[in-house]
Amino acid sequence: MERIYVIEDDENIRNLLKIALEGFGYEAEAFETAEEGLARIQELPPDLAIFDWMLPGMDGITAIKKIRQTENVRNLPIIVLTAKEKELDKVVGLDCGADDYMVKPFGILELSARIRSLLRRSGRQDEETVRLSFYGIEVDKKTREVSCDGRRVELTLKEYELLVYLMEHQSRVVTRDELLNQIWGYSYDGETRTLDMHIRTLRQKLGEDGGSCIKTVRGVGYRLVR
Repeated sequence: MERIYVIEDDENIRNLLKIALEGFGYEAEAFETAEEGLARIQELPPDLAIFDWMLPGMDGITAIKKIRQTENVRNLPIIVLTAKEKELDKVVGLDCGADDYMVKPFGILELSARIRSLLRRSGRQDEETVRLSFYGIEVDKKTREVSCDGRRVELTLKEYELLVYLMEHQSRVVTRDELLNQIWGYSYDGETRTLDMHIRTLRQKLGEDGGSCIKTVRGVGYRLVR
């Protein structure tokens, strides 16, 4: 049974999420503070964590950054919950290491779909090509390590999956719909800009040379270029 941790200071939301997740067949634990959640994650790593952005004491964004800097849990799939609706806030959330975000109020069924998608992607084992390379960008699929011009690059799960998919299909343009279906696993009705935000942060993390390899094909999608 897959284990999910919920870190949410609102007692009603926290209890609702725990009950809903258990109803969907997950083993769920809930915590009021980031400190409690981080301690439990270190003690017994879950398969996925859900962090509220605004928490008493340490906020969710700081907690996620700490997780991304901790070797044994750095690839943990994380969803951030937020009442912040502005695009810049969403970019900050993704940039700090979250793999996905949901704006409150949200639907439990949509949350369940996003959880399934993240768990499916994080658990996928590719038995074919283990290493990918494209003009200075190197990906080791076995260890999920990414480097650009010899510099290690820390990516979130979704950023990593986007980069791998583009590198595996570097000979052609990859459409936006294809990326949404393959990476997120379902249609992001009304939120297709999340793809653009992930591409933007991916480019920033790859740096000037690596980021410039990801070309936008206006009205179609993206492709890798020299």
